[in-house]
Amino acid sequence: MTRTIKNFFVGLLLLLLLVNNSSKAQTTTFYDINTIQKIEVFFTPSDWDYQMDTAIVGAAGYLLADSVKINGLLLDSVGVKYKGNSSYNSTYGKNPLHITIDQYKNQSYQGVTDIKLSNEYADPSMIREALAYSILNNYMDCPRSNFSQVYINGTYIGLYSNTEPISKNFCSNHFYSSENTFVKCNPIVTPGPTTKCNLKYITTGDSTAYFNFYEIKSTSGWNELVKLCDTVTNFPSNVGSIMDMDRAIWMLSFDNELVNLDSYTGAFCQNYYLYKDNNHRFNPVIWDMNMAFGGFPFVGAGYTSMGTLTLTNMQQLSPTIHSADPYWPLLNDVMNNPMYKRMYMAHMRTINNEMFVSNLYQTTAATLQATIDTAVLSDVNKFFSYTNFQNGMTANVISGSNTIPGISNLMSVRQPYLSALADLSAVPPTITAIASSSLAPPISSSVTISANVINTNTNGVYLGYRMNMQEKFTRIPMFDDGLHNDGAAGDNVYGAAFTMSSAQAQYYIYAENNTAGMFSPERAEHEFYLLQSNVLTASAGEVVINEFMANNLNMNLSEYGLYGDWIELFNTTSTALDLFGLYLTDNFATPTKFAFPANTVIPANGYLIVWADQNPTTATYTHANFKLSASGEEIMLSNSTGTVFDSVTYGAQNPNVALARCANGTGNFTSLYPTFASWNCISSISENASPTNNILIYPNPANKNVTLQINTKEKENTICIYNSLGQEVINKISTNNTENIDISQLNVGVYSVTINHTNAKQLVIVK
Repeated sequence: MTRTIKNFFVGLLLLLLLVNNSSKAQTTTFYDINTIQKIEVFFTPSDWDYQMDTAIVGAAGYLLADSVKINGLLLDSVGVKYKGNSSYNSTYGKNPLHITIDQYKNQSYQGVTDIKLSNEYADPSMIREALAYSILNNYMDCPRSNFSQVYINGTYIGLYSNTEPISKNFCSNHFYSSENTFVKCNPIVTPGPTTKCNLKYITTGDSTAYFNFYEIKSTSGWNELVKLCDTVTNFPSNVGSIMDMDRAIWMLSFDNELVNLDSYTGAFCQNYYLYKDNNHRFNPVIWDMNMAFGGFPFVGAGYTSMGTLTLTNMQQLSPTIHSADPYWPLLNDVMNNPMYKRMYMAHMRTINNEMFVSNLYQTTAATLQATIDTAVLSDVNKFFSYTNFQNGMTANVISGSNTIPGISNLMSVRQPYLSALADLSAVPPTITAIASSSLAPPISSSVTISANVINTNTNGVYLGYRMNMQEKFTRIPMFDDGLHNDGAAGDNVYGAAFTMSSAQAQYYIYAENNTAGMFSPERAEHEFYLLQSNVLTASAGEVVINEFMANNLNMNLSEYGLYGDWIELFNTTSTALDLFGLYLTDNFATPTKFAFPANTVIPANGYLIVWADQNPTTATYTHANFKLSASGEEIMLSNSTGTVFDSVTYGAQNPNVALARCANGTGNFTSLYPTFASWNCISSISENASPTNNILIYPNPANKNVTLQINTKEKENTICIYNSLGQEVINKISTNNTENIDISQLNVGVYSVTINHTNAKQLVIVK
């Protein structure tokens, strides 16, 4: 079977393949929900508890642990401190812990450097956090969570929730950058009815007015936060341009569905992060769910009351709570926009049906309880009894003046209450027979997506599409007018077209009538359909790691004008190959750290430079969401099935020296003068290593003209220039040693130049 025919069937299989964004997450087993981690901390000071109590009320510094053993792996010189607000108390035998593995030296466990451990405070069931995150993971980017047994100096302290931190590494893995504005929305002071992390614009516009309620985790961002609050509060029609509203709607619907009120929806509007991606939109991420399922009964009714809820209140919490309250402006924006509100109800209906009507949450909860049963029984520092844990799903527990509901006591009543509400029981459109006009469309061709949609407004059907994970979805109307490859007018088949500008497109359909909306797939935009082009996809052995530089002080400049780390890949075949579906990482334990964007094509017998500098990818170069360590680490190229294409482990690197394969593409790595995007093993800076075909390109990058210096044994040489799709754009026969070529008509980008169809060198064209 030829590669072309194979790709036809691949396109057919992928046409309706559902993809979940969580595939971007790390594959480390440290957060496997079905296992308990074992963490052993060893301190020299016998008064370690007193020292950490003192630190948390002061500067909250770390106490140096002699070592920490994680699942048997011993790591020395690790930072440990207490964390938490209401969950911390100096009298507790089990306080929340923050362990920073790389606080004092460069080290990690399965790529993890930061460990956040919650002490199961206010949760008789002991599973609220892990259960809530396992549900949320189906609908939006969120941390992973499981359990850890913690020992200090040989004494079992107890069972903790082990939840992945929302860090720059998290942002890099999920939002493809880490240096943009990054905000933690938790108050430093006690929030009030009118002052909290609610994204409400404070009239003065002075960023200092926000200091007590938000924490900037990036190097800057206060002005951008103020602009966000101004837009959310005063310009709601523009909120979609500054915030990813689909993620925001998923967050709000989830918090309401699970009565997770220690959140934006509750009294304090807290426990979430915001990260501004490269599309200039803020992405919300939910944090701290140990009080989900009614553990925090304060909804914040009106402007002055905490709004304490009874169990019945929580079971019947309205999906439209705070819809007209100006101190929840993001909820106002959603509920007062008819389309956003229908999307909100559609997302809530999906969560309700998939998790609670189906009782899937009960199955997950039972598995979690069985996993931790023995660890809970032996935990002498737990906040509730073992019996409370065993009955955590079905029995309510009085804690102070509040009642913590059994999880199923809450949801078994809440689910039918929600299902019966007019907003959730309204009959939405039905979307079926989704099809593409081409099963494997060529790049740059027009492709039409069609679907049969009934019970919809004729102007209420939309197609959302994008070319890669880093882009935002573009939403366009679909038509049933007979003019958009949609069959006959009025036949309930809707169509819309877009240009297949990359090797893969991702899309979904949304339809609404006057009372309800429907997504297909229902978990969109978090999940979506795929459409694969007919570009050949790289297979193992066809693309290798050819060269890299991890200590670039002043050798090679990126298009940003920066000396960054870089990795050179080499195409060993005579065919241009698409790298979409491949991953690059600097840690073997996290193989999917960087996903190549759609339309990342490496030329035939050519090179692709990946800058490892955490900058956004441009039309000129691909940029990974990690940096290389000059002190040594790992590089691996693999695909989504776990097949390793190539890998290398290296030690400390000298400045301005590259490690490169010699011979090119096949040999062992050796220290060389960097041969950026060209043949390795050269004997001088200007000499190409091919024994028969030598070509020097200058200037490079170039603008209007480029000079090629040719040295071969042939009297007549064929010069070819290919674009990033492998298409020939210039073909010239030369009988001279030096050729000047006009490139003014070529677009900005990375091109491959060959002499006699071999030994491709990279040419960067800038304007």
